[in-house]
Amino acid sequence: MKRGQFPGMPGNMNNMMKQVQKMQKQMEEAQAKLDETEVTGSAGGGMVEAVVNGKKELLSVKIKPDVVDPEDVEMLEDLVVAAVSEAIRKADEMANTEMGKLTGGINFPGF
Repeated sequence: MKRGQFPGMPGNMNNMMKQVQKMQKQMEEAQAKLDETEVTGSAGGGMVEAVVNGKKELLSVKIKPDVVDPEDVEMLEDLVVAAVSEAIRKADEMANTEMGKLTGGINFPGF
């Protein structure tokens, strides 16, 4: 048996390691791109909008003046939570889609 080969595994271990390293680099590049991508979530028919990046960090919140009612602060709080939650869900969805393209649906911890 040649060095770098295993019984029942066709091909060369070196080639497999190169492919794994290539995939890892592609995943790191995709993650960096995702981290910079901004995603918007909204609630109340667009009355509240939240923007997050691919790291799920909240970047901004926009509130239309019409929704600000001093008598109903709770509704505004709920709209902000809903908009942020939607933005985070969209960021997760985007990340899963992009990483799934590289991994063929295999889940790698940390990405």
